[in-house]
Amino acid sequence: MNDVSALYETDYYLWLQETYQTLDKKEIDRLDWPHLRSEILSLANEERRKVDSYLRQLLIHLLLYQYWESERDRCAKGWQNEIDNFRFELELLLESQTLYNYFLQQIEAIYLKARRQAIKKSELLPEIFPENCPFTPENLLDSEFLP
Repeated sequence: MNDVSALYETDYYLWLQETYQTLDKKEIDRLDWPHLRSEILSLANEERRKVDSYLRQLLIHLLLYQYWESERDRCAKGWQNEIDNFRFELELLLESQTLYNYFLQQIEAIYLKARRQAIKKSELLPEIFPENCPFTPENLLDSEFLP
């Protein structure tokens, strides 16, 4: 284990600084390759998790807004604020074409999870909520769209 690799275990922040300086100086032979590869993969996974999370929350709030009629008068403004917030966060992430493509692939799978949560939260009958996502990708990202 080299000195930089040992830093990873003892002082992560210092490891990041050292790794950055090593990259900046193009001293590739000094890089802690195993940890660097792991960190890059973790960053990619974290970005995908954020897309999943914001998409799920957006879908839940759109479903509640559209189908939970008895609570709409009381909760609509709060749901609209949440919808705006989740769209904003998604838009930032989806500036990456790779994450945008991932978003498109995940809509149906994440919709099923959001549907289950909307059913649980609202205590409405499951058949009230469509089995497949009723929103297009354009609907999901359109700041003016409300169901």
